[in-house]
Amino acid sequence: MTDSKPLSPPRHRGIYLLPNLITTGAMFAGFYAIVASIGGEYSSAAVAVFVAALLDGMDGRVARLTNTQSEFGVQYDSLSDLISFGLAPALVMYTWSLSALKDFGPTWGKIGWAAAFIYAACAALRLARFNTQVGVVDKRYFQGLASPAAAAVCMSFVWSMDKFNVLGADVCFITPVIAVVVGLLMVSRFRYYSFKSLSMGDRVPFLWVLIGVLVLVPFFIDPPRVLFAVFSLYLLSGPVMTLWGRATHRRRRGAA
Repeated sequence: MTDSKPLSPPRHRGIYLLPNLITTGAMFAGFYAIVASIGGEYSSAAVAVFVAALLDGMDGRVARLTNTQSEFGVQYDSLSDLISFGLAPALVMYTWSLSALKDFGPTWGKIGWAAAFIYAACAALRLARFNTQVGVVDKRYFQGLASPAAAAVCMSFVWSMDKFNVLGADVCFITPVIAVVVGLLMVSRFRYYSFKSLSMGDRVPFLWVLIGVLVLVPFFIDPPRVLFAVFSLYLLSGPVMTLWGRATHRRRRGAA
């Protein structure tokens, strides 16, 4: 009779603390934005979404630097992004401006919450598509506007208006257009430069340093307007770059 080896206890599967803690911080910032908007603190809500975007850009880099990538972290980051860049901006825009449309009648009220839902649903679809295509697309470009950039456009608009005492009710017919257009751009096929191919150690032309200075100085003077201008230009870059590329390709085919 042979001796049987004792059964080893099942190995406990833990999670990496540091990157997931940063992801949790980003989720908390998005949750705080929702709470702040309910309390009428719209500038604080917008700033909280930008804090979430900053932390969202850190967790993946920290995971790669510390070699702590995991499938759990990928899925957890997507859920955090849905809250911070999907639900939070939609609810901030609704409480600040879109809810005022109900004063013009029941139909307008439905248009208000429908615009907020379209934005949130497009953010969810954008994240789901990104997760399924992450291994097959060109990492230099995003297909569709990334959800943090989409949230930045909407929240910089809210922040700019609130800082200069423009009530959300005064622009309640503009806000649904912004929400729907930005939402649809997230699920569009327009290509947006991802900046992932840039390295901090790469040499850049001197002109880039000058451009950085010209952007930073106005930023410290008027952050909301500068952020709105910068991210609006980035929003427009996708359609312009995609359509220009298609037109160039057609001209080359015609010449051939």
